[in-house]
Amino acid sequence: MNAREVLANYYVHANEGDWDSWCDLFAEDMVMDEQLAGRIEGRGRLRSMMRGMGEMYASFENLPRYFLVDADGEEAAVVSHISARSSSGRPIEADVMNYFRIRDGRITYMSNFHDTLPFQVLSQSRRS
Repeated sequence: MNAREVLANYYVHANEGDWDSWCDLFAEDMVMDEQLAGRIEGRGRLRSMMRGMGEMYASFENLPRYFLVDADGEEAAVVSHISARSSSGRPIEADVMNYFRIRDGRITYMSNFHDTLPFQVLSQSRRS
C-alpha cells in the first residue's frame, strides 16, 4: 500500500470501529505520541490499548478533511474532525492534526495534536 492508501484505511477502520485492522496498519516497532494516552511503543501494546475503545466511546467518528503527503510518500499530515460520544453519552467535538511516518506500507510513527478539553468528559464518565 502507498501512503495515501494507508491513511485512507486508517480512517475507514477507525470509523468502522475495526481496531484490529486499524492496528495492522502499524509496524511491529511503531511509536505513537498520543496526547491523551502518552507514548505507546510497539503494535502489541497499541492493540491491547485499543481493546478498550468500545468501553470509552458510545460512538466515534474521525473524518479527514485534508491529506498532505510528501513526494516520497514517507511523511504525511492529516487534518480531521472527531465527533464522538463518551460511554455516558456526553458529546465530544474536536479538530485534530495527525503526523505520520510511513515505511514499507506501515505506519512507523504517529503523533496527534488537538484541544484536550473536549475529551475531559471521558474521565468524567469513568467517575460517574
